[in-house]
Amino acid sequence: MEQHNTATENASASADAASTSPVIIPRAEHGISRANISRNALKVLYRLKEAGYRACLVGGGVRDLLLGREPKDFDVATDAHPEEVNRLFRNCRLVGRRFRLAHVRFGREIIEVATFRAPHDNGDDDTGSEENGDALVEDGRLIRDNVYGTIEQDAWRRDFTVNALYYDIADFSVVDYAGGMEDLRQGVLRLIGDPEVRLREDPVRMLRAVRFAAKLGFRVDPTCEAAIPRMAGLLAEVAPARLFDEAIKLFHGGYGVQTFEMLRRYDLFRYLFPGTEEALSHEENNFPITFVANALKSTDERIDEGKGVNPAFLYAVMLWEPVRRLADNLMESGTPWLPALQQAGGAVLSEQAAHIAIPKRFGLPMREIWEMQPRFDQRRGGRALRLLGHPRFRAAYDFYCLRAASGEALEEGCEWWTRIQEVSADEQRRMVSAGDGAGDSPGGRRRRRRPRRRKSDSGG
Repeated sequence: MEQHNTATENASASADAASTSPVIIPRAEHGISRANISRNALKVLYRLKEAGYRACLVGGGVRDLLLGREPKDFDVATDAHPEEVNRLFRNCRLVGRRFRLAHVRFGREIIEVATFRAPHDNGDDDTGSEENGDALVEDGRLIRDNVYGTIEQDAWRRDFTVNALYYDIADFSVVDYAGGMEDLRQGVLRLIGDPEVRLREDPVRMLRAVRFAAKLGFRVDPTCEAAIPRMAGLLAEVAPARLFDEAIKLFHGGYGVQTFEMLRRYDLFRYLFPGTEEALSHEENNFPITFVANALKSTDERIDEGKGVNPAFLYAVMLWEPVRRLADNLMESGTPWLPALQQAGGAVLSEQAAHIAIPKRFGLPMREIWEMQPRFDQRRGGRALRLLGHPRFRAAYDFYCLRAASGEALEEGCEWWTRIQEVSADEQRRMVSAGDGAGDSPGGRRRRRRPRRRKSDSGG
């Protein structure tokens, strides 16, 4: 592949593009109303304006307002430097090293304020790392970026055209330097600049492309779409902690099913969950892909209903099949079911951490969910009643029923555990005395339905 001097190309492209006059959409010709903007965001915008600075809403908030959606966040861009923003707001805190930002806090709401960025010119050598001012580029990737500039320069530094739209509080117009308004109308997600250069600069943009396309129902521009599978391997160079945050955004945005399908289509999923991707190549009656898809569908429904979701459950689902397969191998070698699940869970979590970091506060609940699964086969005596009182019972029960709905556990088991939660204490004792045909000890083995008479899906 031809080597790119990322910083120099971006600086040149930005300089050429910035010389083009922006399209200004006046208040009467766009649908953004201040009534739909957070009052706290307006406070920040007006105070910056009154202090003599230029202040604009930018990014996803503007995009969503123009699409008639309710924004999740409101971000502000300004020509004020972070230290100047900090002096204007007593409730401000400066954060970040790679991107120096000001966070203005109003109770639970944080308004993020970023200074307009300029192109970073990194010289002629892209084999090592060089600093220029407060920017640092290494092997084509932007490591630190605190070189400040104008709104024109800032627009051409952004990732997608639909995220490079500015709502200017001075006259309530929308400022468009990169053709974002037309792409919004056409439903196109287009990177600004050469896709290979921009993806090399920050490989996480591939995940953002998938997330925005799934969320907005947009199609990815063909040039970008062609570049993503070629560049997918760059995700291996992204810090695992950063990928943890990105994975939560991907699967907890309310469009998890579509996101999962697109990640696999663009060959990105295997760089996030390599063990899971390998397990998906050994489908049996559409399992485990049905299990993952059903779990994501359930998560999407909970988000749509305004219910809470826990990252531990998502990761427990994603890694269950690698854990189960390894535990089965250990049990075939004579390891009892609980130690087998414990060893398998530890090994899979350790391997996964090299790709996506999983904080301990999520790792422990995941292991408890996995290790409780065989106990749902025990439906006699005090053990069943004690399982009902386990603090992680509800999550493990939901997990078990997802397995049943996907053909990996007995549906009558899920029905039994559902029923026992709904009856009186006397009826619970009767049920555990009868056992309803359940065994006395967990076997830790999958129980399959009869093979279905249809060809298994291969694309999620």
